Amino acid sequence: MRPNLHSRPTGAVRHTMRARALGILCLLVFVFSQVAFGQDRDRGGRIKPPTATTRTMSQKRPRAGAGQFASVLQPNRSPLVTFRILFMTGSAFDPEGKEGVAALTAAMLAEGGSRRMSYEEITNAFYPMATSFGFQIDKEMTVFSGTTHLDNLDRYYSIISQMLLDPGFRQEDFTRLKTDAINFLKVSLREANDEELGKEQLYNSIYAGDPYGHHNMGSLAALERLTLDDVRAFYRQHYTTGNLVLGLAGGYPATFVNKVRADFGKLPASPSNARMSRPNPRLAPGMRIEIIKRDTRSTGISLGFPIEATRSSADWPALAVVASYFGQHRSSNSYLYQRLRELRGLNYGDYAYIEYFPRGMFQFAPDPNLGRSRQIFQIWIRPVEPQNGHFTLRAALYEYDKLVREGMSKETFEATRAFLLKNINILTSTQDASLGYALDSRYYNIADFNTYMRERLSRLTLEDVNSAIQRHLKSDRMRIVMVTKDAEGLRDAIINNRPSPIKYNAPKPDEILNEDKVIQEYRINVKPEDVVIVPVERVFQ
Repeated sequence: MRPNLHSRPTGAVRHTMRARALGILCLLVFVFSQVAFGQDRDRGGRIKPPTATTRTMSQKRPRAGAGQFASVLQPNRSPLVTFRILFMTGSAFDPEGKEGVAALTAAMLAEGGSRRMSYEEITNAFYPMATSFGFQIDKEMTVFSGTTHLDNLDRYYSIISQMLLDPGFRQEDFTRLKTDAINFLKVSLREANDEELGKEQLYNSIYAGDPYGHHNMGSLAALERLTLDDVRAFYRQHYTTGNLVLGLAGGYPATFVNKVRADFGKLPASPSNARMSRPNPRLAPGMRIEIIKRDTRSTGISLGFPIEATRSSADWPALAVVASYFGQHRSSNSYLYQRLRELRGLNYGDYAYIEYFPRGMFQFAPDPNLGRSRQIFQIWIRPVEPQNGHFTLRAALYEYDKLVREGMSKETFEATRAFLLKNINILTSTQDASLGYALDSRYYNIADFNTYMRERLSRLTLEDVNSAIQRHLKSDRMRIVMVTKDAEGLRDAIINNRPSPIKYNAPKPDEILNEDKVIQEYRINVKPEDVVIVPVERVFQ
């Protein structure tokens, strides 16, 4: 598994030379096998979408009963076997006052050892197999994943099944992982990563008072109070057959599936967790701005609002086109990137999303298995020099308002749709990603992702896209989070709508300079009481 270094805490012990060597070796084996042996591919080299046979039970939700759970199976000719063992639980199911117990439970399973083997013994056993086993937690999903060579399948499975079905729950592991979680929020995120800090706080602000309203790792106050008994209780309640979806891909023997089903069928039987069916929060009308005061040399900006659309919604493909055109992740062709970075040199990049996309500064593609029943439209403005913070905020709002007012043109629509039709093959190009997207398709109750997107995009029209913009993006409830050092000065400039001229180190075309004159005085309609300063020490507290 590719480690999600920013979805969970990582201790110094996992940054040894052995771990680095293991990761490199595992990657080389994986890449070689995908090229040399691979999965079933079409003549263009693209992985063929799973057939109805390989999507065994992917659309079926079995009745509650002993030993029954859902599965998504993708057998192929690869010598690698990939596991994605998904439990339909996550931080949204943290009991009130125990925010962080879901993440800590997952960490204890993936990084705390089984009853038979300590975590050190497990990592030592994984080393000669050139493999690993990790986890990712979100609001409604917790997934454990790893890949092993077919030659090592029995040994690997014996270890990971013990980890999940017979956990050790040792006090020393609990203390270590709880400390890691606290340090992740307090140090790694709050004190060392302005970008992820602002993005995560935007969600906390939008979903305040809601099960979504705390970081996936929890809150610092709650983490301090958690006990090992809290972890045991969460495990007993949520790690059940009713919440389990087995994801398996690769060249595993047909009989292997029966063994896994028999083993995991011993988990307690219970109805699945109720999907988060509550509506999006009813945000008060008007703009709200939160300025996080932190000793930093830049100013980061995140802004957004809830949208009534998920991947299963009729308008989702249209909104995917809009987000890609306006701010495709890591694309220099996107509109915001061109206007803010290329033409004005303000920062490193500017992106837009209609689905949760954490760790974006570290990767080019989103991770699967972050399925949510509620999403937001988000604009991520990467850090700018503090003297340009006010101008950049105005520029982002100016361009957003233009998008809502004017929509997309025929030319930009056609180009963006063509890009997305090709990009879907990249998103699902590996065995692990293909399996992850298949699990997500089951969650959203849609066809496999590639088929779904090709069919929907091929029927999409420019009118569909511009209508979706009006239905979903025309919002007067924008929420903004900024991270900067001079929070007081920035707040004063915003509430008084002071001009914010930008200065360049090189000449710019008159077209840009004339537009800058409009942007530097572009009115931000916000009341003084709705622009608040938050000391960084209070974030995630």
